[in-house]
Amino acid sequence: MFPVLLAAATTAAPAAKAAAPAAKATTLPLTLPPNFQYDLTPHTALAQHAPWLTHTLAGLFIVFGVLLVVLLALQTTKQEGLSGTLGGRVESSTRRLGLDQQIARVTQFVAVAFVFVATVVSLTGI
Repeated sequence: MFPVLLAAATTAAPAAKAAAPAAKATTLPLTLPPNFQYDLTPHTALAQHAPWLTHTLAGLFIVFGVLLVVLLALQTTKQEGLSGTLGGRVESSTRRLGLDQQIARVTQFVAVAFVFVATVVSLTGI
């Protein structure tokens, strides 16, 4: 089957190459109806009366999203393997948190704030 297709393609190619310069590419211009207007007015009451608030919420949404990604990338995995169990980890008797626990606590706060801001943004309709 493949040699037949190859033979057909090679015999038809010179005819197609000769006809190619004569054919011009035709493009159709994009035309819009004469009464077309793009609506730029905000559609929610909050977006109409407090645009600064909607922009602030959108900015917070982006900031919390980026922070969440960065904090999740900073965390170490819980599976340290055999070296983590044999080496032993010295736990201090004081209530001071280690760096991993502090990052985990900040990540929890940022995740809750991200979900809250996402919910508010979706309810405002921006």
